[in-house]
Amino acid sequence: MSRRKIFIATIDDKAEGTASLDGRVVRTVFVESSNQDKGIGRKRMEVVESVARKEGGEALVVPSSVTAEAFYTRLGFMPVRDNYHGEERTIITERSLE
Repeated sequence: MSRRKIFIATIDDKAEGTASLDGRVVRTVFVESSNQDKGIGRKRMEVVESVARKEGGEALVVPSSVTAEAFYTRLGFMPVRDNYHGEERTIITERSLE
């Protein structure tokens, strides 16, 4: 966790969304179900991108679940490859910061 930067969105002092950055890999993007579709996830990703740019990052990578793929596609991420852990599929997506 010493390298991972965690960004939390709060509403009335309650955590409603998170995203973290581990080098150039985006991890733990989550928005409380009652607050989905309100831009919280997009805002967390904007913060992650801003920090990555300041650190000289050229691209971001997101290991996406199948259900989150459309969200990342709307943000400009493109599928690069699939990873499988047993039957669980993770879609590795990437987006240039240039």
